[in-house]
Amino acid sequence: MPNTNSSEVRLAPLLDVINNHHEGVSLAELKAALDPSLSLGDDALKYRLKALVDSGRVIMQGSRRWARYFPVDVGDTGIAYSNDSRELARYMSQSTSVRKRSSFDGSLIESYEPNISRYLSTEEQGALEELGSDVGDGQPAGTYARRIMDRLLIDLSWNSSRLEGNTYSLLDTRRLIAFDEEAEGGTATDAQMIRNHKDAIEFLVENAEELDFTRHTILNLHALLANNLLPDPMSAGRLRMIPVGISGSTYLPLDDPHRIDAYFQLTLKKLAEIGNPFEQAFMTLLFLPYLQPFDDVNKRVSRMAANIPFIKKNLIPISFIEVPEQAYSSALVGFYECGDPSMMKDLFVWAYERSAQHYTAVRQQLGAPDPFRMKYRLALQKVLYELITKPVPRQEVGKFIKSWASGNIPKNDQNRFRGVAEIELISLHEGNYARYKLRHSEFLHWKAMWDAQSLT
Repeated sequence: MPNTNSSEVRLAPLLDVINNHHEGVSLAELKAALDPSLSLGDDALKYRLKALVDSGRVIMQGSRRWARYFPVDVGDTGIAYSNDSRELARYMSQSTSVRKRSSFDGSLIESYEPNISRYLSTEEQGALEELGSDVGDGQPAGTYARRIMDRLLIDLSWNSSRLEGNTYSLLDTRRLIAFDEEAEGGTATDAQMIRNHKDAIEFLVENAEELDFTRHTILNLHALLANNLLPDPMSAGRLRMIPVGISGSTYLPLDDPHRIDAYFQLTLKKLAEIGNPFEQAFMTLLFLPYLQPFDDVNKRVSRMAANIPFIKKNLIPISFIEVPEQAYSSALVGFYECGDPSMMKDLFVWAYERSAQHYTAVRQQLGAPDPFRMKYRLALQKVLYELITKPVPRQEVGKFIKSWASGNIPKNDQNRFRGVAEIELISLHEGNYARYKLRHSEFLHWKAMWDAQSLT
């Protein structure tokens, strides 16, 4: 059995340096700041940093040589943590060998009274409502989500997958969703995870008017998100019947299948009764993963389900843009172990503000001329015309544009041109095809082929 005290002594110098660098520190900067007498090689240093990150005592942002390490209660995120959050973060920065063992506490769910209990204050709810309202009253459920569907599919699929350690970039995600083009060097698991997110988001938006926190909705959401990712295929869309543990945490979830089922039903009932969409979304992010009703993919289900009230009520969705993976994990584990939602609340409010700003900016930018598009207006017309009139199969689009750009666009602009051309193709519809010098028959022929390939 490893000597825990010895391990803590080895980690303490690293933690001291990181805690004194609120702006973050790189591997090289950390090595330079350590006492030379420690004589730590890069491999030993990386091993100890991984132990600090895995135990929730340090936040890592970036990867490989671009990684930076931050104190768990600060990070370079701009999240306005409250005093309660900082106190919880200090507790969570301790080793799991020091933190108290905890197990599922049903009273957290039982004692919550919808529309009486309140995790978000009325002031916080009002401020978020003001940020999130972007569509006039009286529109059918799902109107706003459909308006930004192309962006929502990419943003939410990428960010939710990123929070699970997915290595796809935002650009890789867009190409996979739009053209079914898998990233070079990417894993089949990463591609499957993103495809599953796309399916789940489409399920929510397509069924916007009937959506609610019902057993049918959440089980099917899990089935879509877990598709082809679980060791037992029968586990997709089925409540957990086996014990599970939480990595890097002292929390032990419920393990009795009958009680899991009962608390699942109670949780859904209470979530469905919450009137405020922001309280409803926040409690979804807390209660579903706390129960761990499924073998795996619980957090992904909670992030998709948190958007149910926003889609139904035509509010800006939450896409978890720029949410740091470690900050999110630490906030959830803080609730698991202590029943304390403070870190998660601060992160949720910040994350929703980021999403609201993002989609508001997207809408405003649509009306402003883009100098790059103006510069390459004729080139964009030409490449789109060739793509559509050939026509180029969906899975070959990325390669075709890359090849075309290498022969027609200056090297420094080729990558950006490729991205812009891809967005132009995704945005093509019967109301704008004429700007690419296309005939109606050419557009219809291409559209039929494009739609058929999206179903295969």
